[in-house]
Amino acid sequence: MIRQLAILTTIFLTTLHLFGQTTDFVKSDSIIYPIHKANVGKITFMGQSVVLENFKQSDFLTSFELKEKTDLSIRVFLGNSLTNYLHLLAPQLSAEELTKNGNYQFTFVIDTKKIYVENLNVGAGSSDSKNQRTVFRVPLISSANEDSWGRFLWNRFLANGGQDAFTKGGHLLKIEIRPYLNQTEIVTGSIIAEGQIKIIVPEIKINEELVKVQTIKPLKDWQISSVKIDISKIEELNRKIETQTFRNITSVVVIKNGQLIIEEYFNGANRNTLHDTRSVGKSFASTLLGIAINDNYIKSETQTLKEFYNLKTFQNYSLLKDSISLKDLLTMSSDFDGSDMITESPGHEEKMYPTNNWVDFALNLPIDQAKVTNKRWDYFTAGVVVLGDIIHKSVPDGLQKYADKNLFQPLGITNYKWQFTPQKVANTAGSLKLRSLDYAKFGQLYKNQGAWNGKQILSQNWIEKSLSHQMTISKDEYYGYLFWNKTYKVNDVDYEVYYSSGNGGNRIFIFKDQPIVIVITSTAYNTPQAHKQVDKIMQGYLIPAVSQGQEK
Repeated sequence: MIRQLAILTTIFLTTLHLFGQTTDFVKSDSIIYPIHKANVGKITFMGQSVVLENFKQSDFLTSFELKEKTDLSIRVFLGNSLTNYLHLLAPQLSAEELTKNGNYQFTFVIDTKKIYVENLNVGAGSSDSKNQRTVFRVPLISSANEDSWGRFLWNRFLANGGQDAFTKGGHLLKIEIRPYLNQTEIVTGSIIAEGQIKIIVPEIKINEELVKVQTIKPLKDWQISSVKIDISKIEELNRKIETQTFRNITSVVVIKNGQLIIEEYFNGANRNTLHDTRSVGKSFASTLLGIAINDNYIKSETQTLKEFYNLKTFQNYSLLKDSISLKDLLTMSSDFDGSDMITESPGHEEKMYPTNNWVDFALNLPIDQAKVTNKRWDYFTAGVVVLGDIIHKSVPDGLQKYADKNLFQPLGITNYKWQFTPQKVANTAGSLKLRSLDYAKFGQLYKNQGAWNGKQILSQNWIEKSLSHQMTISKDEYYGYLFWNKTYKVNDVDYEVYYSSGNGGNRIFIFKDQPIVIVITSTAYNTPQAHKQVDKIMQGYLIPAVSQGQEK
């Protein structure tokens, strides 16, 4: 009842304001331009950006062809600033409290169907802009990759239903903006701006030869499988990759019963391409630590940081740092005040990269007392850098040579490329580049319980620990030793997978109960659709295509 009253009050007061009958809670920009006065409460669309002073009705787009390397922006004309609208939702709060806890809610509607609603992160936009601005431009699609929260918002909309709804032909896209406030619950006001445009989705013509399942050329490292697959599923997948329904996919490799069954390349990649799979490289750090422990260069993952560093020489020393174990770093559950999931976190990886010593960056971090009280999973890249440094110091000739001798050479991997830390140590945090077929070898090594060509490279005990549910991420997702775990449901059958995961939609999947390894590489870096489309590819195409195949 209270919430309904708040919304009704908002509608009433907002209406009064539009007719100039309310007093600002904070001073907002005046409505001075005729184009603004004529379009209060409207969202207008434009192609190339036109400055407000020169913006005319004739610049408004009524239709737009959705295609690559083009520009689409909205210009929003409000009757008041955001803070003043938020004040109507919670009159008891100060302007600072309103700007810290509120922002715009965007609703995307396609052909009268609500597709996506997002409460814009409260960090998007400064306090001053929330207090003052009554008109603003937001780029949604930019041929110049203009830096804006609007582009990320648009991509999230596409990833959460927009892409699927934009089928070939014409569609009516409507966008609505409301104010929202996050207190004990989300309170949303009435529409403060709305607009619509016809979106034309052109038919993408492709070479039908590219849709066909790609022929696997003979190679010495893998036997080619004779297992039947559902070719129609793979061709349907290929079509969606070629038409950019699934974007930036560069390869798909499937191993079944230890043999190569699918090898597909896209967007300029080929068998010899070295793929930057970002954090997939973290799983290799787990492997190398396991080998080093088996070789007795490191005693156990239960060893603590104080056994490798004099932590008193680093900033923010605490006895709690002494007790952080290698296992804590492997399972992303250490007490360091570091989280890649929170931009403001002191230990966020983007704050590490500009520094001249990444290990010092990590070990200088303070302890997060909340984690001490309630041990939990929290993605922390800097901790994996520390693991790499410990391996590097502990094994003969350093990490790079040790990895080559004890992992890559036994697997027959000769073509690869490390990224390095500022101290010239092979970077275990990510960006280890391999061929897709060699990533498949890494996955198959785990499927083989650590054996390759009759040689035990990695202990079965380490694999069991690495692929177990060491930490719970969510109801249906878990974390091991730098490996993820989840279950796909296809045709009412559960397929549990362990996997390496990297920014851009890069994955190595190791099936628990099926003799299958799948590699997907992609360059959709920093896009919201990257991992979502991989899940769609797995559930809708690859698992149905290969899970039921039988020998001829």
